[in-house]
Amino acid sequence: MPFASLKERISAKNHSLAFGEVVKINATVITANGLKVSISDMVKIVSNATNQETMGMVTEIDGPTFFITPFSFVEGFCSGDKVFLDQTGLNIPVGESLLGRVVDPFMRPIDGKGNINNTTILPIIKAPIAAMKRGMIDEVFSVGVKSIDGLLTCGKGQKLGIFAGSGVGKSTLMGMIVRGSDAPIKVVALIGERGREVPEFIEKNLGGDLTNTVIIVATSDDSPLMRKYGAFAAMSVAEFFKDQGLDVLFIMDSVTRFAMAQREIGLALGEPPTSKGYPPSSLTLLPQLMERAGKEKGKGSITAFFTVLIEGDDMSDPIADQSRSILDGHIVLSRELTDFGIYPPVHILNSASRVMNDIISIDQFKAVMKFRRLYTLLKENEVLIRIGAYSKGSDSQLDEAMDKKEKMERFLIQGSTFISPFEETSETLISLMSDS
Repeated sequence: MPFASLKERISAKNHSLAFGEVVKINATVITANGLKVSISDMVKIVSNATNQETMGMVTEIDGPTFFITPFSFVEGFCSGDKVFLDQTGLNIPVGESLLGRVVDPFMRPIDGKGNINNTTILPIIKAPIAAMKRGMIDEVFSVGVKSIDGLLTCGKGQKLGIFAGSGVGKSTLMGMIVRGSDAPIKVVALIGERGREVPEFIEKNLGGDLTNTVIIVATSDDSPLMRKYGAFAAMSVAEFFKDQGLDVLFIMDSVTRFAMAQREIGLALGEPPTSKGYPPSSLTLLPQLMERAGKEKGKGSITAFFTVLIEGDDMSDPIADQSRSILDGHIVLSRELTDFGIYPPVHILNSASRVMNDIISIDQFKAVMKFRRLYTLLKENEVLIRIGAYSKGSDSQLDEAMDKKEKMERFLIQGSTFISPFEETSETLISLMSDS
């Protein structure tokens, strides 16, 4: 009798896995119902016809109906397909075996070098370092580029932006920084860029050397959600090594493509477009990513370089403007300097490092101020000098600037394969700006 009762109770219950159902699909959003979900829950959509699967995230809820932004494209799915809740959530496996590998935002290898076995699971989305747990930035972080180390010195745990128009040379400068920095761990996020650029960046800019380097890739043909969370996933990888007490170099190319991915998601969900079509969520997302970099007391540091594509070389672009207000400095690359053959084309007068004064010597600080002053004089009087309207002797400082013009330009120029040690750069700058 007890067994019969137990059998009845078991048969009365539904032991099938709970699932929802797709009710509507458009190019960027899948609408479903039948599951109790929360915002940011991960779900799996399975096609009834082909068993094709894709992952997605719940981005909006309206009563019993919820809206899913897929991580891949929606071709092949239709109304009636099943939706399952993924209990693992938005987490990724990380570990030291990622070093030397090229992976997608879910840490799946795309370099053809076999599987990656990681046991540590970390969330992609994580709160930034608490304000009072941040360490003081008081150490130089050398990147091996003379114009940056000498005139825009970076500190361990600093966040800098590299602002440039298309074709000015961001990728080459990124490669120089990765090769020239003395960080024990390097994490590179290539977000929303052309697929062709990934092997080119590895072979040409890094020389094929991925020692102590992890590259996370979400190309322009990936879904907006993949591009968005590719950046957060890369930051989680950097945080894994930072928590081990290591100093990490984090480079992301580019913030603009990241913001564009959120623009696509936001507009598809009905957010109002603001400046240049960006919804409010695109701007609020930037500090959530950028503030996760920095130096944490008792742990390591993440020194971050974020590239920002300036459309039409317009520095008032909303993404550029918002990024500049969040970051601890900005490096502006000039198309004009590129045309003059000065490379890397760092526009010293438009660039700034907000922590430089706290980490360099007094002698270097004086040399930097003098370099900027003389460089400004040359730019202001360039036309007069070129047409021969200026007579030497009228202005002693301008005379000195003219005498040192060639050496100053030579200081700014550096071959893409050359690495300049910080001490050597500092001494060269101080010697160049001496009165002798």
